[in-house]
Amino acid sequence: MSSETETDYHSKDFNWEELKQEIENDSSLRYHLLQSESTTSSPSQDSEAWTMFHTRHSTGKFFKERRYLLKEFPELISCGECSKVLEVGCGNGSTALPILRGRKNIIVYACDCSTEALERAKEMIDAVNVDLFKHRFHPFYCDFSVTGFPKWLACDSCRANIPQKGQGCISDVKENDGQHLNDMSLLTESNFCISGVDFVTLIFTLSAVPLNRMPTAVRECFSVLKPGGLLLFRDYGLYDMTMLRFEPEKRVGFREYMRSDGTRSYFFCLDTVRDLFVGAGFIELELEYCCVKSVNRRNGKSMRRVWVHGKFQKPLRNYSL
Repeated sequence: MSSETETDYHSKDFNWEELKQEIENDSSLRYHLLQSESTTSSPSQDSEAWTMFHTRHSTGKFFKERRYLLKEFPELISCGECSKVLEVGCGNGSTALPILRGRKNIIVYACDCSTEALERAKEMIDAVNVDLFKHRFHPFYCDFSVTGFPKWLACDSCRANIPQKGQGCISDVKENDGQHLNDMSLLTESNFCISGVDFVTLIFTLSAVPLNRMPTAVRECFSVLKPGGLLLFRDYGLYDMTMLRFEPEKRVGFREYMRSDGTRSYFFCLDTVRDLFVGAGFIELELEYCCVKSVNRRNGKSMRRVWVHGKFQKPLRNYSL
């Protein structure tokens, strides 16, 4: 988001239902409402598009540190020591950095489908020049909607929530401030796993996944969470300003668009989000539109942004989906 805009996140600057009525009554925007089949793209095409995107924005100025994150998701501050977070679609690290700042000893595992993005994320964390951050930040390559998450994150027994600790699982005891959780070579080169994570963050990530792969992606997130763990969600909402800017030829499906650089964007309504997450086994804790008026100080224009804010919990007891 531009530094020339002023926002107050997670607020109700305008009524979404009124915006919906306005958009649906505007004949010039009617093409956004048309049903259409989703046009698929290959995972390699998607990955390449995002790699090129991050290459073009390699200075990091395009993405700002998401300082609002801890305000919207205070659970990331009040969690226990050595809690583990999986940041999915970490980009250049703009989400991981405030999490590391906000809670001492929290451990962040961050993945992305773009190796260029992972390099930018490592550079951002290194630039802070705090050794403790480096020890608690672990980026890795993964296209979670295609291959799923690696077994070192959560082995088959952990995913099945079997209440016994196998020899291949690293204990959650807090010896040495959790340093035993930080040896990535140990995890990737052996049969050890970290026994799942306490939080999964999906911050403007799921919208970049083709609609047909979203259910699998959400189920993967469910599988690596510990029972009782939280998934924290924020993404583009239906009738957001950026959706209305897309021209008809950019539509690749219903509420699904492709930018000129090949990156995709889906715009969520609450029912779609609910169906995806509850259908995967999550319990809905919070789900609402975040309607924010963003003012560009340079030209004085007011822009209506719509995001979906959600919190979902994995049940404490396992059950068959």
